[in-house]
Amino acid sequence: MQATGNNAAQQPRIVIRIGSDSLSFSVVDLSLEHKLCYEPFNIRNGISMAANLRDAFKENNLLRRDFKRAKVLLDSPVLLVPVEDFDPESKEVLYHHVYSSDGNDEILHHIINELNVVALFAVNKDLKMVLTDHFTDLRILPLMQPVWRYMHKRSFNSVRRKLYGYFHDGKIDVFSYNHNRFQFANSFDASHAADTAYYLLNVWQQMGLTERDELFLVGEASGKDELLEILRKYIANVYFLRAASEFNRAPMTKIEGLPFDLLTIFIRG
Repeated sequence: MQATGNNAAQQPRIVIRIGSDSLSFSVVDLSLEHKLCYEPFNIRNGISMAANLRDAFKENNLLRRDFKRAKVLLDSPVLLVPVEDFDPESKEVLYHHVYSSDGNDEILHHIINELNVVALFAVNKDLKMVLTDHFTDLRILPLMQPVWRYMHKRSFNSVRRKLYGYFHDGKIDVFSYNHNRFQFANSFDASHAADTAYYLLNVWQQMGLTERDELFLVGEASGKDELLEILRKYIANVYFLRAASEFNRAPMTKIEGLPFDLLTIFIRG
């Protein structure tokens, strides 16, 4: 049923995070100690994410509140296209030229004005149908969007060149900026510290970064101590960012397991 009137407009927007093998629901709740209700959902292996989401609508306390407005952070391979080169009519052909498809996906696009880029990403059609069946006001974004925006603003803190790495969902997204443009963006498996260090050092070398430049890492890294030990043999300025320090010890930063991408959505918008 279509939501109408002020009640729909004033209702909080629930945030659904859909990882490669994870699912969670969050909404601001100022009555709680941490100001956020965050509920991970235990997904069942062997069934699709769409089927898991259908189950969640039956079982999850937040979803039972019948929200009409939702923002979805979707972990899906992203193709970045300069705004000036973007043609909506050819986005499917362009995306599938880079990434394979099972034929059951829809290609969405999201414009990131600050970086003069359009992010193309795929959503499973069955998954999108579950979402559109339950929400009248739905926004689907690539999971990295809030992290890209936050780190871009942060990149102006000094004149040194910077490389960023965000650990999430078993991988690391590595990216860098040149003023208001992406200079580099790619994703690598992060299961093993030695392999992750190899990827990062290879990107560092490809970009011609020097000993005065900086590498910033954030998120939950596998083998963090080993990784830092390897990196610091070759890169002088390596920093692992702590969410509490980044966001002035905001109450939300104390929620165990809350991903950095969700923190940036709720704290920085």
